[in-house]
Order: sequence, then structure tokens, then C-alpha cells
Amino acid sequence: MKEKIIIDATNAVLGRVLSYIAKQSLLGKEIVILNTEKAVIVGNEQNTIQKYKQRTRRGSVSKGPFFPSTPERIAKRAVRGMLEYKKARGREAFKKIKFYNSIPKEFEKSEKIKFEKKKSIKKFISLERLSKFI
Repeated sequence: MKEKIIIDATNAVLGRVLSYIAKQSLLGKEIVILNTEKAVIVGNEQNTIQKYKQRTRRGSVSKGPFFPSTPERIAKRAVRGMLEYKKARGREAFKKIKFYNSIPKEFEKSEKIKFEKKKSIKKFISLERLSKFI
């Protein structure tokens, strides 16, 4: 059985967690991310919302690029950008990553890795709040 890493993303800085996830999935580990909607993006809230709104308006309705608006899909799209998903190695690594907005019953009692944001970070927005604006 392959090693499974379970991560609780509550109050975790999204980029830091996803870079860790990308590296571990390339090493062949299966990864489960829980509470994705509680992960945070560091930066000015209004600037972050404006940036993501601009991304969703890019392209055409029928041809894309399609940008997701739910928290777990936003995180999945971000980790996809960290992997070479067009090559076989990256595709296989990407398939090993699962995102959940809450904690499913099967993972409630399992041991989780927690990434906490630093107390000095004052400007941030959670993925849940961001998804409501886009």
C-alpha cells in the first residue's frame, strides 16, 4: 500500500501547502486535503478578489480557459499549475491528490498534518470567502 498523507488546511497559507503537496505527490504518495475552504491566500483582500475575477473573465464561454469558483476546485487548479500535468509523471501525481471542503467520516479519526499561518500575517482572505465573490 502506498503512503497516504492527510493534511488539514485550516488557517494554512494556500501556496505553502500546495507546494508541499506537489512535491510529495511527485514522490508517489497519495494525498488528501481536508477543510480546503478554510485555507487562506495572503495579501490584500480586495486585490486578491479583483485578480481572481479578472481570471474568470478571460477567454470565451465555449473555449475557455475555464476557471473554477468553488474552494476545492480553486486549490486543485493551483496545484495543477505546480505540476507538469501534460506529461505522464505530472498526470499520475495529479491523480493522487484529493480535496475535500469538510472532513469525511473516513478521515475523522486519522492523524492529520496541520499547517498554521504565522500570527504576524494580517492581510489574507479564506478560499471560502473568495469563492463567494467570484
